[in-house]
This record gives sequence, C-alpha cells and structure tokens, in this order.
Amino acid sequence: MLPNKRNRADGTPPWRLSQIFAQTLRNPFIISHWVLRWAVVGAVSGLFAGLYWHILEQITKGLQQPQGFSLLIVMPIAGLVVGLVIHFLGNPGEIAVIVDNIHFRGGRLDALKNPSMILASLVSISAGGSAGPEAPLVQVTGSFGTWVADRLKLQGEDVRSMSLAGMAAGFTALFGAPLGGAMFALEILHHQHILEYYEALMPAIVSSCASYVVFTAITHLGIAPTWHFPRYHLQNIDDFAVAIILGIVGAIVGWIFIGIFRGCHGIFARIPGPIYFRTTLAGLGLGIIAAILPLTRYFGHEELDAVVNHSFPAVFLFALAFGKMVAISVTVTGGWRGGFIIPLFFTGACVGKAVAALIPGLNPTLAMICTMAAVNAAVTRTPISTTLLLSKLTDFSPLTPILFASLIGFFLAPKVPLIESQLKSQREAN
Repeated sequence: MLPNKRNRADGTPPWRLSQIFAQTLRNPFIISHWVLRWAVVGAVSGLFAGLYWHILEQITKGLQQPQGFSLLIVMPIAGLVVGLVIHFLGNPGEIAVIVDNIHFRGGRLDALKNPSMILASLVSISAGGSAGPEAPLVQVTGSFGTWVADRLKLQGEDVRSMSLAGMAAGFTALFGAPLGGAMFALEILHHQHILEYYEALMPAIVSSCASYVVFTAITHLGIAPTWHFPRYHLQNIDDFAVAIILGIVGAIVGWIFIGIFRGCHGIFARIPGPIYFRTTLAGLGLGIIAAILPLTRYFGHEELDAVVNHSFPAVFLFALAFGKMVAISVTVTGGWRGGFIIPLFFTGACVGKAVAALIPGLNPTLAMICTMAAVNAAVTRTPISTTLLLSKLTDFSPLTPILFASLIGFFLAPKVPLIESQLKSQREAN
C-alpha cells in the first residue's frame, strides 16, 4: 500500500523529514542540526535510563531479601504503596496509552505523568512484580523528546519524530541494541501490517546510538549478551522447519497469554473502590504465586539465566511458564506499572526448553530462542525488532531461524491484538 500523501490532521505534510534530507543538497549544514538534536535527546535519555537503573538496583537489593510466605506480607504492602502513588499523583497509563498518544495526539507524550510512572514503577519492579522497566523508560524518554520539540517550536511530523526518537532511546537503553530498539519503538506502533512511522527511522537510530553509549558508560551493561545460552551453529536446513514449528508453538502460547491477560483484566475491572484496593489485591496474588514458584518473581532479567543453565523437568517448566503468564497478567492488569517484553521472553524460554526436553535431538538453544521470539511477536506484533533484539540479547548469530519463528508468531497472532490501539491508525483519526 502506498503512503497517504494527504496532509496530516494538523496540516503538515507527511514528507517533512524527507524534505529535510533533500534540503541538504543545497545546504549541508541543515542535517547536522537535526542529527545534533536527535543525539541530544538520545544522550539525555540514556543518562536518565542509567540513573533509573542504578536506583532500581539499589531498591531491589533491599526488597529481594524476603522469601517464601513472608511475600504474602511484603507484596501486598508494595501494592498498597503503588496504588497510593497512582491515587495521589495520577494514573500514568501503560504502553497502550503511549501508542494512542502517538496516533492521535500528534505524537505528544505528557511529561506530567512522569512522577507517577517513575515512583510507581520503581516500587512495582523492585518489589518483584512480573513487569520490566521498558514502560517507564519509554514514557519518560518519549516525553522528553516531546519537550525538546516544544522548546524548538517544532510542528507536525517533526514533533512525532522527536517523541519517537526519545522512545527508541528508552528501548535501546534497556535492551542494549540500538537498531533493535529503534525498530521496536516504530514497529510496536504499526497499523496491522503497515509500518506507518518509517519516516522517523533515522531520528530513532541516531537517538538510540547516543542513548546506548551513555547508558553503557554508566551501567556497563549492553556490551556483552544479557543471557548466556549454549552455542548454536546452523548446519542443517531442517532447522528452518524446526523454527517454523516452534513459531507455531510460540503463537499458541501467545494466544494463551492474551486469554489469561484479558481474563485478569475482567476480574480486576470488577473490583470497586480506589485503585489501591486493586494494587493491594494484586500484590497478594503475586506473593502467592512467588511463594509457590519463586522464579516467577521479578521480570526475568536474571531469572532467565537460571532457566537456561539448570536442568528442570518439562512438567515444571510448563508450570513455570503458566505461572509467569498469570504473574504478568496480575501485575499489569492489577495496576502495577511496568512492561511485559522481557517477562514474555522468560515465558518463551521455559516453554522452549520444556519442548526440547520432550523431543530427543532438538537443540535446546534453538528451541528456547525461537519460542521466545514467536511468543513476543504474537503478543506485541513486532517480528522484525524481536529478531534483532534476541540476536543481541542472546548472542544468537543466525538471524534466519529467529526471523522465521517471529514471522510465524506474528501471522498466527489473534486478529485483535493485546494492545488494541495498534489497530488504529493516524489516517483513521483524520
């Protein structure tokens, strides 16, 4: 489908960024101004992400000591704190709100939501909720991009591109993959099978690179792979068929997760009263799950290595995957703040390793990574960026099996996505 060449709702032409590059033929200094702006957004975003990560680590060290049934006290208290923060500072929303803002508010993300998002997410994640820091990072860095655009008096697509540059910087800081982070920020916004915001790709990449350098300098994370899988070498074309089958398995897991998520959402939506009632009950639920299955606590950044490097029975791994899906759903729908991308990777790794344990001769690394890719692509609708991210996070060099599994997960995903605002396009709003 060809891009719509009509003006946007705000009256600006959709080819603004292309015009900027065209003007460099006449004035080569124009592009340097834009690159500098994108790089500044990325560098400041990387600085914030580094400070956020450092604070998160310090709080987590204090809250990860309680184990077992003491979590039935600690987690509800954490939930109460999260609810009180949101009650008094306002609801910061989740990734669906960010997608809506990009589509329908001219690409503007509201910085007034940042205090609530930062405080609520720090407590949610450090206390052991099954949600990662991508949502708060993207909200804060994206809103900083909007703030910069307002200070520069930018209009139309230039504002949207600056916000997307900030979002990409946030994703990159967490995943340590500049190209994957940039693509994820754009791909998660797409309308069905159309990547609408491709004009923001260059701002997103430049900002991501700047964020990556600053965040890595502060935390020393993102240089080496995040998870240490056994080495895999692609030597047989049959592995492509295996990747496709694993993609089907991952898509099935994605369907199950979306069903659990919507069921939990329906339950929490029926609970009357202030939001801190729901967040406290969610904390109790998370405490029960973590007491039974300790590896479901936290978002999986460190816990996934335990799944990779230890031998567990297949039945336990399936139970762990199911418990994790429930924990993610309770965390997010119960009002705790955070994202579910890395927790979905954890779920996929559990299922993939369980499948490998049941099928003699199946490479566990191939099984885990392909299932991780398919689950995430089925839920988030991001097959290309998922491939790039997992290749970096796992040091899995053959991209093709991951891509095959991701595409299968994407094409077999439910017609109505978990993030329903992905169905809406800017053109539908005009």
